Amino acid sequence: MAAGGYGRYRAVIFAAMFVGYTLYYFNRKTFSFVMPAVMAEVPLGKDDLGLITSSQSAAYAISKFISGVLSDQMSARWLFSSGLLMVGLVNVVFSWSSTVTAFAGLWFLNGLAQGLGWPPCGKILRKWFEPSQFGTWWAILSTSMNLAGGLGPIVAALVSMNYDWRMTLSFSGFTCVVVSFVCLVLIKNEPSDVGLPNIEHEAKKGKKGSSSDNSTLTELLLSPYLWVLSTGYLVVFGVKTCCTDWGQLFLIQERGQSMLVGSSYMSALEIGGLVGSIAAGYLSDRAVARVGLSSYGNPRHTLLLSMMAGMCVSMFLFRVTVTGDSPKLWILTLGAVFGFSSYGPIALFGVIANESAPANLCGTSHAIVALMANVGGFLAGLPFSTIAKHYSWATAFWVAEITCIGSTVAFFLLRNIRTKMGRIPKKAD
Repeated sequence: MAAGGYGRYRAVIFAAMFVGYTLYYFNRKTFSFVMPAVMAEVPLGKDDLGLITSSQSAAYAISKFISGVLSDQMSARWLFSSGLLMVGLVNVVFSWSSTVTAFAGLWFLNGLAQGLGWPPCGKILRKWFEPSQFGTWWAILSTSMNLAGGLGPIVAALVSMNYDWRMTLSFSGFTCVVVSFVCLVLIKNEPSDVGLPNIEHEAKKGKKGSSSDNSTLTELLLSPYLWVLSTGYLVVFGVKTCCTDWGQLFLIQERGQSMLVGSSYMSALEIGGLVGSIAAGYLSDRAVARVGLSSYGNPRHTLLLSMMAGMCVSMFLFRVTVTGDSPKLWILTLGAVFGFSSYGPIALFGVIANESAPANLCGTSHAIVALMANVGGFLAGLPFSTIAKHYSWATAFWVAEITCIGSTVAFFLLRNIRTKMGRIPKKAD
């Protein structure tokens, strides 16, 4: 009967988080989805577009870091639901605005609210699911981003056929407000909230060497592997953001493709990412089950490096082979392959940051790695658009491509360093 109770609550809580985070991500990207329509009404240059997107990325990086550190001290469901409420309200107000200053300011507030979404999800997953399932369910939940990113351009395009971009943002924002209250009711922080034994507590009981839980923040920060993960995540997330935010404009402005092809490319990228996230979580969990975790190296590294290499190849082909006469199927294939190759590592970096850190600092570990990832997101905004302004979109994508190749090679060379962060018991050494 207890197992049935776990299963029922897991299903309800996971569904609420999945729907909620889908709306988080959709309303994080609404400006990108309606960008062509906004530019047709409001004169916006490349610098203006970069300022708006970078303002959100900077705020998101700060907010997600703070939220990750504080998530262990606050109610996860309240944090998640209040952030979704604020995201919805900001999108509604954005639909009433018409100046670059207002756009940038409101998108900065959107970024602050967005940071309250994922850290509570990670905390709740650890509380409700067994450690052996963590990577798979983390990856499945992360596909909510791909669902929103894949359906988003299509939904926005369909709505824009009957309504303008302002109505699109108003409707999506209002939906967030309603769902935020639903999530507050359905999500529970941990099994003990509903009278069930806490899974994470039981898992800790069965482990030896629990002294590793006593690691200090200083010991975590002095772990070289934390910064190897952070640097890799910065590059992967930054390069992925370049393609999701600017790939559509690259196809339309420099390759002569239609708006439909541009939107379809973004959708293909997100759909490929959905498959890549699930595959990364499931396959790497199997690798961990087969080999086990040790203090040096990680069985997830092989899959991680393979996917990073796939990012480099697909970006090169996207930049070099796509022209105005390229078949639509080829463009969509490149989008799907890049999505598969980029969202897989994004899921794996988060999982590895959590499992490699001491139990008492796993939230902080993920917060630090995620902060660096969002620094990459910021660099993909105004700095990236500035390169495109002075040179071309093709040159900007070439810079991203070279950066990705360098990061992949460096990670390969460092793949077998000490991966257990924080204090290691002398017996383990």
